[in-house]
Amino acid sequence: MTEKIQSNGRDVHVLSQAQVSVKCDDPVAHLREKLGDAPLALLTVFVTPNVDFAAVSERLNAVFPTTDIVACTTAGEIGAGGYEEGTILGLGYPAAHFDSISILVEDLDGRETQSAVDRIAQDRVALRDRNPKKLNGFAFLVVDGLSLREDTLTAAISPALRDMPLFGGSAGDGTRFKQTFVSFNGRVRQNAAVLTMIQTDHKTQVFSIDHLVPTDIQMVVTDADPDRRIVKSINAEPAAREYARLVGTNPDQLDQFTFASHPVVVRIGGAHHVRAIQQVTPKGELVFFSAIDEGMVLTVAEPRDMAEHLDEKLTELSRMGTLTDIVGCDCILRRIEAEQKQSTRQVSDVLTRHKVIGFSTYGEQIGPLHVNHTMSGLAIYAETHGGEA
Repeated sequence: MTEKIQSNGRDVHVLSQAQVSVKCDDPVAHLREKLGDAPLALLTVFVTPNVDFAAVSERLNAVFPTTDIVACTTAGEIGAGGYEEGTILGLGYPAAHFDSISILVEDLDGRETQSAVDRIAQDRVALRDRNPKKLNGFAFLVVDGLSLREDTLTAAISPALRDMPLFGGSAGDGTRFKQTFVSFNGRVRQNAAVLTMIQTDHKTQVFSIDHLVPTDIQMVVTDADPDRRIVKSINAEPAAREYARLVGTNPDQLDQFTFASHPVVVRIGGAHHVRAIQQVTPKGELVFFSAIDEGMVLTVAEPRDMAEHLDEKLTELSRMGTLTDIVGCDCILRRIEAEQKQSTRQVSDVLTRHKVIGFSTYGEQIGPLHVNHTMSGLAIYAETHGGEA
């Protein structure tokens, strides 16, 4: 339940937070009880894939009939104990300090994206006009993580948002990569997204972090199927075999742990962005999590110590004010890397200490980009435009 902001150093939150196990009877009812009675402008819910998502969405809509509800499936949750599994997490944005407008974008292969873009500009202005005292704005985007449309979607909607910073995550399905879902007010969809624009009187900061350092090892994509994010050849050699040679491993032993330990990045606008590998096909092709094309130059990167780097970056955020909440969209490859390096406990401790709540994703949205192997997120501070809350 949300606590009133205090100035005596107590652990407090601006957002209402609730976490329940799907093993309990009627988890949505328990979620409702834990969130308390304060009116909410918005409720975002991150749902383990090990439960009937449609049933959960329908129940949420019945239990919170007057609140906009944005939900998605996860590749794992981030809760009170850091990395979690088998839970439903709810984040409530109190109506006293937040207002929002959400847009369900259906059929990402069709014309719905342009229709959404047309709505964004109008709704963004309307949201600001009706909230003259809520001067800070941000946008949150959840997308079907198997739609293969995140890149084009973020590129299309970002200009319409103008100076409103965007962050978000792609819905997951654990490590199965079979089916992912998003929902808005009980309407469950695939090949869809939900964009939410939010205004608040609290100080906020959208951020993106990664712990990767580019090496001198480079490769060129020489044959690809961009529509399916498949790379067929690298340096004119079969893709999986050449990638394995460059990172010094057996091509027959390539797996998610290899991809998490040896990510590849591309330079865009003077900065590096990850183009993470999802899996190897039976033909020895590489399937990526985000946009890929022929002629693209990829660089192998080396990860820093994740827990140490995460603590460093989140500490930097805490120096900007009295930090109360961090909403995090954390790539599944970071969770896999932590597991492989037996540092899950250390990373979880950092997430808990810095009050991060969110979910593990199949990709992250930041501004006009869809990226991987990062954490994108939102930091919320106690300070408001009228002074301390």
